[in-house]
Amino acid sequence: MNELIPVELPKAYRLLNHGPTVLVSSAHGAAVDVMAAAWSMPLDFDPPKVAVVIDRNTLTRALVEGSGEFVLNVPASSQAALTVAVGSASGRDVDKFAAHGIDTLPGSRVKAPRVAGCLAWLECRVIPEPHIQATYDLFLAEVVAAWADPTVFADGHWKDEQGGKRSIHYIAGGQFFETGPSVGIRK
Repeated sequence: MNELIPVELPKAYRLLNHGPTVLVSSAHGAAVDVMAAAWSMPLDFDPPKVAVVIDRNTLTRALVEGSGEFVLNVPASSQAALTVAVGSASGRDVDKFAAHGIDTLPGSRVKAPRVAGCLAWLECRVIPEPHIQATYDLFLAEVVAAWADPTVFADGHWKDEQGGKRSIHYIAGGQFFETGPSVGIRK
């Protein structure tokens, strides 16, 4: 794996702005979990904030509520099968990391692990909003650290030439779209 590069926090929103499916990793005490989430988005620039839907029935939700933190991992298209697998099983029934041989990297500012092989990582601390968490399963968080694979993201931008590494966008039934080249418009 290439050496990861830190992403300036005011530009961290660019890691999610195109709407990729994410893997939400969490940890609390000795427990860890990871789940897929199709509904996440950036909310603000400085400090950077994100929103993500985490269903109340998941182990990830319990760990996020217990720890107050999580990581949004942006998987590569080569991780689409893994994304479906971790999104189709409960962490209450299986250790997804062991069952799928998921390698991890330690978080730099949070205890939740980062999923190795992803394109980008946003380490997040929950902004408590009990009403929207309980009513809509929606979590708001501040991004406290952000990282990217320099082969796909550098100088605050996704690269057109990504060496075959693209993010994925869930459309239902185990199907994804893969990102393609950007379309530049001159001002």
